[in-house]
Amino acid sequence: MGVAAVQMKAQESHSERVKRLNAEAQDYARRHARDFVTILAEVETYVADILAGGEAYPVGIREAARQLGPEVEGARLNVCSILERQVP
Repeated sequence: MGVAAVQMKAQESHSERVKRLNAEAQDYARRHARDFVTILAEVETYVADILAGGEAYPVGIREAARQLGPEVEGARLNVCSILERQVP
């Protein structure tokens, strides 16, 4: 860390630091939530592939995919809805 950065941090008040750290945490959480949506969509694709694969997959795998599919889709849609309501 350079001298300028240390001097800038020294000038930051406690309340400014709390606000900055909170904003950084919220930004990270938004990015992480968007990654979560991407992963849920990927799981949906796997579910569809397994269901389309028919008897090539064991019955237990197909049944797990059949049960999980609607839950994953619902979760993805719910998370997307929540993210759309958030202030950018």
